[in-house]
Amino acid sequence: MASLGELREEAAGLRAQSAVLQEQVGQLREQVARLERIISRNSGNSSMPPSGDDAPGRKPPRRQRRAAEREEAKKRRRGKQPGAPGSAMCWAEPDDTCDYYPQGTCECGADLAGAADLGVARSFQQLEIPEPSAQRIQHDLHETVCGCGRHHVAARPPGVADSPVPAGPNLRALAVYLLVFQHVPVERCRELICDAAGAQVSAGFIHSCLRKAAELAADVIKLIAALITAARVAGFDETTLRAGPAGQKKYVLGAFTEQYSLLYLGDRTLESFRDFGILPRFRGVVVSDRYVNYWHAGWEHIAGHQACLSHILRDLEDAAETYPDAHWPAQAQRALRGLIHAWNDARDAGLPAIPADTADPLITEFRRARAVGLAAVPRIPGPRNSTKQHPGRDMPEFCRDREADVLRFTTDTSVWPTNDLASYCTSCGGWRVRGFAGRSGRCRAGGFSMAGGSDILPWRAGAPGCAVGVAAA
Repeated sequence: MASLGELREEAAGLRAQSAVLQEQVGQLREQVARLERIISRNSGNSSMPPSGDDAPGRKPPRRQRRAAEREEAKKRRRGKQPGAPGSAMCWAEPDDTCDYYPQGTCECGADLAGAADLGVARSFQQLEIPEPSAQRIQHDLHETVCGCGRHHVAARPPGVADSPVPAGPNLRALAVYLLVFQHVPVERCRELICDAAGAQVSAGFIHSCLRKAAELAADVIKLIAALITAARVAGFDETTLRAGPAGQKKYVLGAFTEQYSLLYLGDRTLESFRDFGILPRFRGVVVSDRYVNYWHAGWEHIAGHQACLSHILRDLEDAAETYPDAHWPAQAQRALRGLIHAWNDARDAGLPAIPADTADPLITEFRRARAVGLAAVPRIPGPRNSTKQHPGRDMPEFCRDREADVLRFTTDTSVWPTNDLASYCTSCGGWRVRGFAGRSGRCRAGGFSMAGGSDILPWRAGAPGCAVGVAAA
């Protein structure tokens, strides 16, 4: 039988083992919490792109889940839905007509080739494209002699290069269209031109078309950069893009106004931001997310900032999901959405600012929610730039310390409350953005095309169109 001392010794060993196990359990709980938080991130509660919402195991944003539930409730019928735009193959004047006559013999034994034509009995129309075939066109420059004895040779027509057998402008335009607008990789672009147009071209030819297009657009890009730099308000954003050899990524930096857009292929560094060339000379209001490079003290000429409320609303959604029993995230969201709605109404009415009797109660509601959030989520002591805080702590701190840069739009309706215009342009959301494609579909920098609109800055009748440029890195 064990003595009392042995039992005490054994109990002490068990207590020590239990303490180790409890420490391990605590660490595992922290790991599980971190993993659950990572898997819960989506475009509705973070800055993740919408393309990642359908990743395996990831929960889609609440708005998508609600939309799916509404669609399920409607139980849509197959085919065109009420109110959806439609199109039909309408009867029209034909470009060509093919006549067909009965062939063979009649029941009486006569050959139908000699039968009398009584006219068209039935007609069928079919939409078809002609079989593509590249044409080889020779341009002969004639020489003439004047009565005075002087000789003259015709000038080479525009678009015809001074080389033995150059490609024509239409063929080059097709290559640039496939690369830029349709984002077709170089090798597939070469094959498509060969198969669809019957023109044998090389990958080097495709790259030369891209360089030529970039050279032609250089002056326009400089003009767009100057117009954005001189703008009263501009939005700035960045996104990743596969560029160069496989596995390498770069950042597309963007500067946008309601009329002009400019992209730059570089890195997410202060050096690239300087090389882009807009922020060092910009004197207007910068609308952006809270990425540190947009708020750098080196941009000494800017008139002020406007923090993107869409990003803040997503952070508040994150806080609401992290602290489901807390009311302050929903209260802050309600106040900010009310201010955005009031901004739209004031802008449509041509007012220079949101009326005070509308803005003041919403701002007070937002401030109170912010104060409750700061009190509910304590700060972890340590250096500000290196100490990771609890979820939902950094955002209300920023809103407290930079309140003027969060609510600037309430006193000036020319300042956008969100950066959706820039975000959509760089992430291919409401706008359609295509990069100049290189090998394997990776961007080589040169240009892009863009069409579409923003839900914050909708297109209005009579508004000028968008001018777009890309500054090559």
